[in-house]
Amino acid sequence: MNKKFFFSLFFLFSFNNLLFAIELQGEFTEGSLIRGKANVGTKIFVDEKLIKVSKNGFFVFGVEKGKKNIVIEVQDKHEKKIINKKIKKRKFLVQKIDGLPSKMVTPGKEEIERIKKEQIFFDKMRSVNSDNEFFYSKFIKPAEGIVSGSFGSQRILNGKPKNPHLGMDIANKKGTTVRAAASGVVTLSHKDLYYTGGTVAIEHGHGITSVYYHLNSVGVLHGQKISQGEIIGTIGSTGRATGDHLHFGIYWSQIALDPELVLKN
Repeated sequence: MNKKFFFSLFFLFSFNNLLFAIELQGEFTEGSLIRGKANVGTKIFVDEKLIKVSKNGFFVFGVEKGKKNIVIEVQDKHEKKIINKKIKKRKFLVQKIDGLPSKMVTPGKEEIERIKKEQIFFDKMRSVNSDNEFFYSKFIKPAEGIVSGSFGSQRILNGKPKNPHLGMDIANKKGTTVRAAASGVVTLSHKDLYYTGGTVAIEHGHGITSVYYHLNSVGVLHGQKISQGEIIGTIGSTGRATGDHLHFGIYWSQIALDPELVLKN
């Protein structure tokens, strides 16, 4: 565990003269990642969903965009306790991007078929839920550059409203080194996907996955073990991109999280 971590919440409960503790680290706001530690054998439920707790007592969960509150239920063999947390609401930017090829904004029939086939890669990637504990280490920014796009911003492409942006864009010249934000295992490695171009995904344990899109070169293979800071590719403009940049995203299973918030904690 990183000794620099500051736990924003620390709860102590007394059950039958036994001391029971749970630690939570992270900001309870839309798109945030909450890391925690509990006594071994503790059961954690978030909104009635059972959360995996590692053999060392570590656990993690994400706060979905649009969430208003979260109910955390903590159980040990003696009793249970309920923690209610109100989620801080955020205002997200509106971002207009013009100049994209029309087929990238409104795909044709052939492109739609390709997109459907490629969706299988992403579904498999987001279904991985290993026992690794790498998610508990502090993440690092994967590339040098200017943040040119933020999580949650409404994208208007060639004047047409699209889905919100689900990551952090880092702009820099083609060939700029991209490194793994945390240690883990590569669950997706592809040189040419329709929307994301050169693509890498790394699972860090308990369903936490980081993704790296629009890569000019991909330097890792599916199933490869990766250490934090290891080079995984280079910045490019492959897939749906108007210029050279890295799209960096973080998911908890199917839920997209804000990489900028994760990097702060």
